[in-house]
Amino acid sequence: MKKGTIIALAIVAVLVMGVMWGVGKYNGMVRMDEGVNGAWAQVQNQYQRRMDLIPNLVATVQGVANFEKSTLQAVIEARAKATQVTLSPQLLNDPQAFQRFEQSQGSLGSALSRLLVTVEQYPTLKANENFLQLQSQLEGTENRISVERKRFNEVVQEFNASVRTFPNSLIAGFGGFGPKQYFQATAGAETAPKVQF
Repeated sequence: MKKGTIIALAIVAVLVMGVMWGVGKYNGMVRMDEGVNGAWAQVQNQYQRRMDLIPNLVATVQGVANFEKSTLQAVIEARAKATQVTLSPQLLNDPQAFQRFEQSQGSLGSALSRLLVTVEQYPTLKANENFLQLQSQLEGTENRISVERKRFNEVVQEFNASVRTFPNSLIAGFGGFGPKQYFQATAGAETAPKVQF
């Protein structure tokens, strides 16, 4: 073989290997991006479960106890606001929209906490089997939301680390992959809430 042919074959081989490497990295980022979307879908699933339980909880509480309407109204309003935020994968790429989503869910969680604390003052309601089941389901849902948010943050961390490291960052730039948003604690979450009876 001629020296020029060998050099040309070597260049072609290097180019093919480079393209295959780039395709492999790109496909890996696509898988990770889909992992983030899948984790987000699980978070949405748990939020939907919460939304489905709240009307039952509110109806049970209304049917058994006649207590502070402001607390009940706060739960109803917080749920309404939380359902107004559109949950889409594009939300992960928009920091302001993501923050609005977190705020609406935080307000709903806070209102539910106040509702459950207020209910402690009503022995008839606390003893109602339907309420106890709903309360247990709601507490379980809150725990599931926490777990799914943690898993989501872990997947986002892995994805963000991948798209920000060199040389992946070059492929991420060409492929349109950017860092995703994390769930973060609500402002003031480090302070324990005061429970008063």
